[in-house]
Amino acid sequence: MSATPRLHVAPDLAAGTTITIDGDQAHYLSRVMRLGPGDAVRVFNGRDGEFAATISEAGKNAVRVALAEQTREQVATPDLWLMFAPLKKDRTDFVVEKAVELGVAEIRPVITERTNSDSVRVDRLGRIAIEAAEQTERLDVPPVREAQKLWAALEGWAETRTLIFADEAGDDTGRPWGGESGRALPLDAMLRGLRDGPAAILIGPEGGFSAAERTRLRGLPFVRAVGLGPRILRAETAAVAALAIWQAIRGDWRG
Repeated sequence: MSATPRLHVAPDLAAGTTITIDGDQAHYLSRVMRLGPGDAVRVFNGRDGEFAATISEAGKNAVRVALAEQTREQVATPDLWLMFAPLKKDRTDFVVEKAVELGVAEIRPVITERTNSDSVRVDRLGRIAIEAAEQTERLDVPPVREAQKLWAALEGWAETRTLIFADEAGDDTGRPWGGESGRALPLDAMLRGLRDGPAAILIGPEGGFSAAERTRLRGLPFVRAVGLGPRILRAETAAVAALAIWQAIRGDWRG
């Protein structure tokens, strides 16, 4: 990995042009990294690939950057969304950061019956997503959508997008976590029988989905209920595990 600072920027990028970087990013380059004219940086915007660049001017509030050659062409991200019930602050931050590292195309917080925290600072989570993309060599930054109630998020759902529902419970209400009856197919087995196409992974809150939510989700034609192994995972662990398995079997880890 290159030690050259790498920044996500908004302007269009083309060799031979100059862009202005301001705000926190300018402060980071000039005050934190102590860079000045002649120092190298890398920039990307999610549309035009990545470019090598050189700082041409470094002022107190703005840095001018001259773009040289394109070092990487833009590539498509696998069309995978992560939908998850918000957790306590640090754990939600963790989920967003790891989702970006694992290559999701979009992040959608959803409010379920047992969601413990419905406070979602999309602006702050967006900054976490940008930082994770910068650090992990992604060429794009997945958007973080505003939180929605689960059923509102599923209204008008395109049935060509498979919704992979992490269902850790069984159907026996008299036994812990529903016993063994009615357990969902393991995720890897389901994915091996699934054709390639757009998908979303749905992770519930601590305590899982309610019985009513499970029943309704399983009745939707575009939903595939799956299990994530013999142990009950914390919600943030379940998100990471499910994304990694999907990328290995259906995503861009294959080649």
